[in-house]
Amino acid sequence: MIRPGKMVKQVLESLFKKPATSQYPFKKSAMPDRYRGKIIFHPELCIGCKMCVRDCPSNAITINKVGDKKFEAEFNLAKCIYCAQCVDSCMKKALESTKEFELAVLDKKKLKVIFGADIKEDVKK
Repeated sequence: MIRPGKMVKQVLESLFKKPATSQYPFKKSAMPDRYRGKIIFHPELCIGCKMCVRDCPSNAITINKVGDKKFEAEFNLAKCIYCAQCVDSCMKKALESTKEFELAVLDKKKLKVIFGADIKEDVKK
């Protein structure tokens, strides 16, 4: 058991020491180069092969055809385990893993993200 006098000395010393932990969220640390964070979709590169859908272990991806050779991807971030298997499976590099990791939201509906092709171009033609 620590005597109260010794404990006060330790508390006062700790007030002037440099913290041993990081200053998150005030100071964001750099993520490693190969960090697997939020997945983003590049619709202009997608050919609709759905290899990402087949390889996703958590069934978090849906690819929908929205036009002639145009596709949109729906990600359910609540199901995604961020393994980036879909990124590795995509032959056309239409999926990319980012370093973004701050994905907490209060509304569960915001965890469904749709990346889509620009449909307005089809309307103009």
